[in-house]
Amino acid sequence: MEAHHSWCFAEGEEIVVGRHAVERLGGGHRHEAYLAWDDSLLTLVTVKLLRPSKIDDPGSRAALAREAEALTSLQHPVLVRSLDAVLAGDRPHLVLEFLDGPRLSTLIRRYGVILEQLLPLALQLCSALHYMSSRGIVHLDVKPRNVLMSAPPRLIDLSVATRLDQVATLAKPTGTDAYMAPEQCLPERFHEIGPPSDVWGLGVTLYEALARSRPFPPPSTDAASPEQRWPQLAAEPGPLPGEVPDAAAEAILSCLEKKPGNRPYAAELAEVLEPLASELPRARLGLCRPGGRTRRSMFDPHEETEPK
Repeated sequence: MEAHHSWCFAEGEEIVVGRHAVERLGGGHRHEAYLAWDDSLLTLVTVKLLRPSKIDDPGSRAALAREAEALTSLQHPVLVRSLDAVLAGDRPHLVLEFLDGPRLSTLIRRYGVILEQLLPLALQLCSALHYMSSRGIVHLDVKPRNVLMSAPPRLIDLSVATRLDQVATLAKPTGTDAYMAPEQCLPERFHEIGPPSDVWGLGVTLYEALARSRPFPPPSTDAASPEQRWPQLAAEPGPLPGEVPDAAAEAILSCLEKKPGNRPYAAELAEVLEPLASELPRARLGLCRPGGRTRRSMFDPHEETEPK
């Protein structure tokens, strides 16, 4: 990566006064993240900075300010917490709690997730999404990479979260292509974006965790039509593995209805999943890699986040 795109902080280097870099954790198109030591908090934190090349970009600064506002207004056990926001100056950044654990996407890829592990997690994510909707905010990027398996699990990355009264003003499709609800893909449908849009992302996430594949063909960024760019606009989800109980499969697939009004709200989905979870044997989430280092932050140093 070219130097002007990265801060290239050395270990111990001061990011801002009182905050010192420990190691780079990763980043995305606009942001770079560091594990850092905060002198005033006397603890490790995650510092999410605009990249040097984005400092003078008004859109990037505005997006960081919106994320800071969303984080400040949301306080829930299953949402990542903000500890500070510095929006002025030469190094605009957010200070987030440092969370210890792998991403759900890492567990899916390496080990797979069984139903006894997934349903309790689904209930926790339903709780977070229900809370966000009650506060008039949609996440718009629910996916396995944005679920961090700490204790409790956390839904992270509110960089594209949007207030419900502002969704009609979105300028372009928002989210990660493979996890976007149909109404997130087409500008003429942006007015339909709401809490069921996040339920769609949750449904794709749960499906992927059980099937170890996504329910729709891969999106194509150089496609000639919207249906090729976003196959979920026309394609139907494939069946879940046969060992998934019918009731659980039906609940997950209900999240993938094309029309938002046909999907359950997060609280309704939780009402369906809770008795199913209570009937299953308890299983601990497999967070440890046998014989190896297990720490993974919300920014995996080996996986760059997707551009927004």
